Amino acid sequence: MSGFSAELIDYLEGRITFEEFDKRRDERKAKESCQESEVLAEDVEEDAQPSTSTQAPGNIEEGVSPGVQLAFASMLGETPDQLSSEEEEEEEEEEDSLSYIDDENDEDYKVEEEEKRGKAKVEVAEKTQRGGGEGEREEQEKEQGAEDLTVGDVFALEMELNRENKKMMKERRNRSKLPRALRGLMGEANIRYARGEKEDAIMMCMEIIRQAPLAYEPFSTLAMIYEDDEDMDKALQFGLIAAHLNPSDCEEWIRLAEMSLEQDNIRQAIVCYTKAIKYDPTNVRYLWERSSLHMRVGEHKQCMDGYRRILSLLPLEDGEHFMQLSKDMAKSYYESNDLPSALGVIEDALARHPDLVSDDVINMAAELYIANRQYNKALQVLVQFAGVVLVGPEPKSDSIVLPQEETVAEKKTEEEDKKNEEGTKPKTVEEIAAEENGEIKDVQVPDSVPVDLRAKLIVCLIHLHVYTPLEALVSSLTEQSPEEIGDLYLDIGEAYLEQGEYPSALPLLSALVISDKYNLAVVWLRHAECLKALGHMEAAADSFTKVVEMAPQHLEARLSLATLQQQLGRPECALKALESMYDSDTLAQDSSAAQKELKLLLHRSTLLKTQGQIQHYLDAMITMISMLLKVAMQRAKVCVRSVTVSGENHLRLVKAKDMLPEIADQEAAYLDNTGKTNVLSREDWWQLLVSCLLTLCKVQRYGEAELLVESAMEFYSFYDNKPRRKELEFFGLSATILDRNHYKAYNYIRLMLMENVDLSQLWNIFNQLTITSQHQRHHRFCLRLLLKHPDNHALCVLCGHNAMVSGSFKLALGQYVQAFQTHPNNPLHSLCVGLTFFHMASQKYVAKRHTLVLQGFSFLWRYVELRGECQESMYNLGRALHQMGLTHLAIHYYQKALTLPAQKLEGIADDQVDLKREIAFNLSLIYQASGNLEMARQLINTHCII
Repeated sequence: MSGFSAELIDYLEGRITFEEFDKRRDERKAKESCQESEVLAEDVEEDAQPSTSTQAPGNIEEGVSPGVQLAFASMLGETPDQLSSEEEEEEEEEEDSLSYIDDENDEDYKVEEEEKRGKAKVEVAEKTQRGGGEGEREEQEKEQGAEDLTVGDVFALEMELNRENKKMMKERRNRSKLPRALRGLMGEANIRYARGEKEDAIMMCMEIIRQAPLAYEPFSTLAMIYEDDEDMDKALQFGLIAAHLNPSDCEEWIRLAEMSLEQDNIRQAIVCYTKAIKYDPTNVRYLWERSSLHMRVGEHKQCMDGYRRILSLLPLEDGEHFMQLSKDMAKSYYESNDLPSALGVIEDALARHPDLVSDDVINMAAELYIANRQYNKALQVLVQFAGVVLVGPEPKSDSIVLPQEETVAEKKTEEEDKKNEEGTKPKTVEEIAAEENGEIKDVQVPDSVPVDLRAKLIVCLIHLHVYTPLEALVSSLTEQSPEEIGDLYLDIGEAYLEQGEYPSALPLLSALVISDKYNLAVVWLRHAECLKALGHMEAAADSFTKVVEMAPQHLEARLSLATLQQQLGRPECALKALESMYDSDTLAQDSSAAQKELKLLLHRSTLLKTQGQIQHYLDAMITMISMLLKVAMQRAKVCVRSVTVSGENHLRLVKAKDMLPEIADQEAAYLDNTGKTNVLSREDWWQLLVSCLLTLCKVQRYGEAELLVESAMEFYSFYDNKPRRKELEFFGLSATILDRNHYKAYNYIRLMLMENVDLSQLWNIFNQLTITSQHQRHHRFCLRLLLKHPDNHALCVLCGHNAMVSGSFKLALGQYVQAFQTHPNNPLHSLCVGLTFFHMASQKYVAKRHTLVLQGFSFLWRYVELRGECQESMYNLGRALHQMGLTHLAIHYYQKALTLPAQKLEGIADDQVDLKREIAFNLSLIYQASGNLEMARQLINTHCII
């Protein structure tokens, strides 16, 4: 290090500041400029070529550490001598102290390392560019030496020194994080373990862990100790800790994975394999084992992802394994209904190893393309790999092979150009391929092609509407017994059915239904559908009956059979086909069964309604609605019971007062019930409920309609919908009134009035209910409502009536007068005020009796003026006189009322508004009181006896 100036060394060692370094350098240069040029040149040359190799590596007399010397030597391209053993130990110790921070396996370290490598490349490039432009001054720089360094050069030198030093420290192999002071103790622990002194070894390891918790050696030793003691649980836990502290040891991760599997901890084994794959990502065995574990726990997607990585790692020479794994993956994807992924795997296999494609691979590829309705590609696979030749109509060429995708794409582009020039819409790839396939006149199939591939070829041609060569191909296929290849018969028959070629499909399906092996429900179903499409209704009904016998829970077969039986004029057979498929326990547990049963009941109810069987129709409707309102009926304490009516069992809705709660968690039951009944929309369910309510009222089952409304009001979907809630309230009000259940009717009308206080129709219904009911709950309700709405006319009159009935005449008079003030021309108000005065005058203790009578008659005469002379007004006037004891005047008005006819009111019978019976009876009372019994008897016989 003698080639560097003293001030530079002092600055690099941190003894002086940069300003002092700059000052001392200028002073030294001034002194050296006075010396001779030869001596200066020698000094400069000596300074420009320092050699660390001639210096003792361990010499620090100049104040420069061996690390700094090593950095300068590496910068100048020289090879330093090997460090002494003491310096090596110091470096190891320094490296151990830094190993807690710098870890090759640390992601941050990797990012930092990549950044440093990038910076080093940039600096080398900059030096190269500078070197090209400064070649002419190279000799001058050699003469000037290190003393001519500028300020920027010093900073650059210092940064380069630090980078090189850190780089060298980090490029060394990552060693143990165990401090040097504890290595002896760790070795002693291992010796104790080897001697069998396990307790002492455990204590030593625990002490090491206390002082150096990030060192993996004590955890690894503890894992081995507990494994020898057959304490596998502790051994696994300590081993996992050691592996996490030393994650790059793949073999240790695999050993831990195997230990986890021995304890049936598959999840932990997957984690261990994942750690091993992280540090050895190309190990196929690790990937395979982890994928197998994913498959064991049902994680299909992760398993397939692992298999895909294995496929990407397999070499081209291992083609057989590649093909086998591709087939297994495609099969697994197909079973999980992931057709695009299955096709992607099989297409990669065909493209990568076309020479290893076997018949089963061709069959799988064709089946996948057919399942995905890509019949052109399926046909291309058969042509390319099975040797099938498609013969066209041109005599010049014997065979035409289907074009590949590139050719089709080119033709598509040409067609698009032509069509765009003509101004028409371009054709798609499928249309072009269909045109080409339509020109196929014959198909040449080698004898070596298996029958499965022949069937796939026939299916493709059927879907591509190439019918010319089909007859020969199908005939050759049908030469074999359906007992052996019945599944191929069915595939071809279904292809014909999809394309509407029912005459061609019928012989194949007929051959299957008479076979022993393929006499199955699905075959009979296709046979029945084919017969139905051809118009053979009787035979189709027989086939559907066979399907129902073989598969009683097949919903579509039952519905089709019921439709056919109805069309054939057999309603009883149609209803028999729609009988229940499941018992109550199955319906309660299986959502799919409940959904099928709902569809069946819906069709059955429709059929029963068209046949006019109302009671059976209501049974079906109640069954369906009870499935929807199961939880709501539990809250409403309503249940469904079977009763015997006229020798037949029917369902009835009854109120269960002491019904025990069967559902503990009603919220969960509601969600589960929603999943079972989602086959119908909420609008459809609402229409069914309304239809059931109207039908119940039609057959005068008003009580059950009332219970059904209560249950529906407990159903969240109906109650939260305000218009439907209002409609349900009106249904409930109507049902309770018709059922003469005035107590519940009052509850409905009270809620309605609170929201619609100004609706006169509701007040009319309310008045009717209060007249016919035997309770007086409405008195306080009207008073409370009057406080909120003091200007409401109907409330004012009703409160006056309630006060009149209760004997509170002054309160009644106040309400009537208020109503009279707002509506003075209403004769009813004048009548009510006059009658109130008469009632007050009839009391025992009255101060101004004559004044009250006079005021009462004044309002009565006003009533007569407003109402006119009619039977009603004369009767009310006579009754008032009769009450006051003025019988001679009352007789006059009673007789006058008898001579007047009754009024005609629209919608009301004449005898209901005729007051002659009441008039005659009151008049007879006056005659009886006066002793004229004959006259009284005559009035009774004339007007009151029917």
